[in-house]
Amino acid sequence: MTQTFDVRQGLEHARADREAAWRFVRDFTHVWVEPLNDGDGFTEEDLARAEERLGASLPTALAEMYRLLGRRQDLTSNHDRLLHPDQLYIDSRSEALVFREENQGACSWGVLLKDLDQADPPIHVLLDLADRQAQRWEPWMERLSWMAVEMVLAESLHAPQHLSDFLYEPDPEYTRILEESCEQLSFPTYPARGFEGTRWFLGADVLLRDEEGYVPVRARTEEALEAVRALLPGDWLNG
Repeated sequence: MTQTFDVRQGLEHARADREAAWRFVRDFTHVWVEPLNDGDGFTEEDLARAEERLGASLPTALAEMYRLLGRRQDLTSNHDRLLHPDQLYIDSRSEALVFREENQGACSWGVLLKDLDQADPPIHVLLDLADRQAQRWEPWMERLSWMAVEMVLAESLHAPQHLSDFLYEPDPEYTRILEESCEQLSFPTYPARGFEGTRWFLGADVLLRDEEGYVPVRARTEEALEAVRALLPGDWLNG
């Protein structure tokens, strides 16, 4: 792995191919976070116990994700939470296998039971609505491995360290500056209510996620972080 890793190009490959998705995760963590190592994932025995308890086999991509990085909380659980294999559960409607939860319980992500036999199944999201009768498992992303890529990127933005920050009260001009100065990455549209406005951008050694006025940022260097703070006007949490 070299420092020539191209986030944009890696994402293009990762969206189409499961093996490319895992390759992207390895390369991204090597260059932007901390490299993946043996022991960062769960064992075959951990996953076998989960399957026995659930009475169902895990999709191949879900098992691969847990074996690759399941124990790396900095990649899975800084903000939202990837469930430990012992915590995987079938939802109360008996419709989906749930493996990830939003940090305040606003939604859960899972694989529909009817899709468990697929190697890399689509992911659905269940929003926590006041009207329980209105809740539905809605499509989220077309492949589990692609969601894993998005999860790693999203959680890296929330890492509690000096290379992350948050623009939480941006100047009205921030959108124009962001679009003119950074490259928008090719992520699929987020379908669920409350997520539709989310967009990803790549700058000079900096990754940004625009959440309609709340912009978490991850930089590779302190210099890159200082540069993006100077570029985007507004109130920065740590700046």
